[in-house]
Amino acid sequence: MTSHKRKTGRRRAVIGGLSALAVTGAAVVAGTLLAPAGAAGAVPAWPRAKGDKPVAATIEVSGTYDGKLQRFHGTGDLGSDGQSESQKPVFVLKDGAVLKNVVIGTPAADGVHCLGSCTLQNVWWENVGEDAATFKGTSPSAVYAVYGGGAKSASDKVFQFNGAGKLVVTKFQVSGFGKLVRSCGNCRKQYKRTILINDVDVTAPGKSIVGVNANYGDTATLRNVRIHGDAEKKLKPCTRFTGNDTGKEPRETGTGPDGTTCRYSAGDLSYR
Repeated sequence: MTSHKRKTGRRRAVIGGLSALAVTGAAVVAGTLLAPAGAAGAVPAWPRAKGDKPVAATIEVSGTYDGKLQRFHGTGDLGSDGQSESQKPVFVLKDGAVLKNVVIGTPAADGVHCLGSCTLQNVWWENVGEDAATFKGTSPSAVYAVYGGGAKSASDKVFQFNGAGKLVVTKFQVSGFGKLVRSCGNCRKQYKRTILINDVDVTAPGKSIVGVNANYGDTATLRNVRIHGDAEKKLKPCTRFTGNDTGKEPRETGTGPDGTTCRYSAGDLSYR
């Protein structure tokens, strides 16, 4: 679910300690870059789901929920795969929760909602519905960590950043999408948001890797981004907007690195 209407300096320290087995928001530490997972050139293969689990009512998660790579898909009230703004999520994560080893199939409803700091580890969306995940915490110290996993077929956004704090996306892959991450352009309550995208594989078609609101002090840092199938470089790595809290369509104001809002250089992107 999202409030964003449908018509609607040089290298800084990035991230260090995301544990490969138990990643938490608190483990996002400035210091070092993670080694590129796809440096050899090929996009890592998707996992095979280990059974199906229909979900008729939103699953609430506190602590850690290990889906054991089962495929979770909506049914009944969650049996929608459209773009309705009123859909409920398959999972709701409370502050500090971890969701791992999950495949979200079709219908995906509104994916995952994080109500505070959360970790999504090895979570895969086979066909994104409204959004894959929405981050809704209100604390400026909230950290949302997406580590591993991937998403396909997002007609608009993959990750919708409505709340406050920092979002870190690492070792992720996405194909066929509108935006990988969008800082909400017209939520009723707006915040300064920090976004870090590092060591990811992005496969065209897509419109923009990240969209941010320059007027609210958002920043987006891109590192080790591998772009596949975009020889003409039509995909915008970072797009700046003037956001608002009135519900109006936000105005796009520019694209490309500017050293302030969009923080990356040509060397941070590679085309395959």
